[in-house]
Amino acid sequence: MSTSLKFKILRVVVSLILILIASIISSQSESMFTLILWFSAFVIGGYDKAKEGFHNTIKDQSLNVEFLMILAASAAFITQDFAEGSILIFIFATSGVLEEYASSKSAKALKALLELSPQKAIRIINGVEEEINISELNIHDVVIVKVGQQVPVDGLVIEGSSSLNEAVITGEYLPVLKHVNDKVYAGSINVDATILVQVVADPSQSVVNKIVAFVKEAQEKKTKSETFIDRFESIYVYVVLILSGLFMLVPPLVGWLSWSDAFYRGVIVLVVGSPCAVVASITPAILSSLSNAASKGILIKGGESLERLNQIKVMMFDKTGTITQGLPQVDSIHYVSDINQDEINTLILSIEKQSSHPLAKAIVTHFNALESIDIVTKEEAGMGVNAKYHGQDVHVGRYEGTHPWPYPLIEETSVVNVVINDRCIAKIYLKDQLRSDVSIIMDKLKTCDITPVLVSGDRESSVKSMASLAHIQHYHAQCLPEEKVAMIDRYSSTIGPVMMVGDGINDAPSLAYASIGVAMGSATDVSLETADVVLTQNALGALIQLKVLAQKMRSIINQNLIFSILVIVTLLLSNVFGVLQLPQGVVAHEVSTILVILNSLRLLKVQLTSSN
Repeated sequence: MSTSLKFKILRVVVSLILILIASIISSQSESMFTLILWFSAFVIGGYDKAKEGFHNTIKDQSLNVEFLMILAASAAFITQDFAEGSILIFIFATSGVLEEYASSKSAKALKALLELSPQKAIRIINGVEEEINISELNIHDVVIVKVGQQVPVDGLVIEGSSSLNEAVITGEYLPVLKHVNDKVYAGSINVDATILVQVVADPSQSVVNKIVAFVKEAQEKKTKSETFIDRFESIYVYVVLILSGLFMLVPPLVGWLSWSDAFYRGVIVLVVGSPCAVVASITPAILSSLSNAASKGILIKGGESLERLNQIKVMMFDKTGTITQGLPQVDSIHYVSDINQDEINTLILSIEKQSSHPLAKAIVTHFNALESIDIVTKEEAGMGVNAKYHGQDVHVGRYEGTHPWPYPLIEETSVVNVVINDRCIAKIYLKDQLRSDVSIIMDKLKTCDITPVLVSGDRESSVKSMASLAHIQHYHAQCLPEEKVAMIDRYSSTIGPVMMVGDGINDAPSLAYASIGVAMGSATDVSLETADVVLTQNALGALIQLKVLAQKMRSIINQNLIFSILVIVTLLLSNVFGVLQLPQGVVAHEVSTILVILNSLRLLKVQLTSSN
């Protein structure tokens, strides 16, 4: 919670205490002291809203709700309804604090993201190491990243090789081997060996900071509904002022009311006619929805994306890294013919059990039914694991040996070589697998009247196989980026608005062109910039949560708008017939504002599970 918000809460609390004291004393007798208490409660409680209204009036050169409410409370004081004026300001200030609280809850997602990026770096100048703040780094500076440390900036490796764990950025825990001239990202963890990295961009432009900027944009971007409310507010304020003026002038002129009664009724119009509840019906709901989504690893660029989601009829998916896991499993093992396979499998298991590399873990999982043997190993950064076995040199990893492999290689797989005395005697092929819940998610999308489509640049047989496993009927293979865009056009015109889900640079045009673009957490920075939504945890189940959240947000906004408009109409009609007093009008109107904000705050905790 910000210091500013804490002070606003303090002023509201002080205002409430003064109101309570004044109420107790005035119940016995009215005095100058009670007047001072009421006035103090009015000034302290109304300070923030008066300041906000004055600032916005100058900036926008038009009157606003804050101005209207301060005017209404001041008019209450003029009519000597001191309690009503003070209570009006207190409730109005309370509603403002609640709205800012909703905003601050959404801002927590930013703080969590900021913690992903390291704050210090070790810069090297003429061989001398110096620890400095990230903000002090300049382009072309060189930093050293030791084993276990985070990469401090986006940059290029200029010396050394090592595997980096980029899970903090991509959500994938499979380390990526980086050599000289390879790009590395701030927040990645160095796994194997010390490397030197040259800064190639301003630290403020790192992928982590781009995600932070992405969330900021989400909180600041106005939806179409909000823009309408802003226009509505600017017009409505003048309508209420005119109605209030007419109520103060016309009835006495036609002999209906006395001047004092007409002025009193005009003050009531100012109070109950203010569109506070209408204006508060949308923004807190959107901020709460964005915050709820962010807490579940779903970063949404703005409420407009959630609104558009209600119209989506097609979800189009890229294949690699989107519906697949990005976590390879052993697909097959090929051996040369003159070896004891059981002995080699035991040897492989015993060596790989001592490595923390994800490929090694996948191999150990594959051989988990075997018993291992004791063996001394040595890990070689970026290459694999070496060992001595019965006087022979054994290597499990990238090294291929000097003898040619006698069999055809299998494409589209990761390969781990088993080399004994410089001869490759086995190759372990590991392959990316379909995400375990993809078929269930696709079936749920169909029940939501959404058509899933698979598009990929891969060959026909691979895409067809994955589509079948994922329960996706419509698929398209060997698609270039521009062809994916054409597919979006085709499905938009035949079925309805399209959401595109992808992760690569080649998906960026589609993400930008679709009604909603969704980037996986492992997406490139280009995709992050063009997408409307980012799934930071690479969980496709979040798409169902998005759909549910959009429906719940729309339902809450509709509830708020209907309720707030009915309250205003009811109070205005009650005033026309003279059955409403200012105290009741103050309480009814401002309580309705608080109720719609509280109703919106329910979206912070709402469970995003499908009822289907």
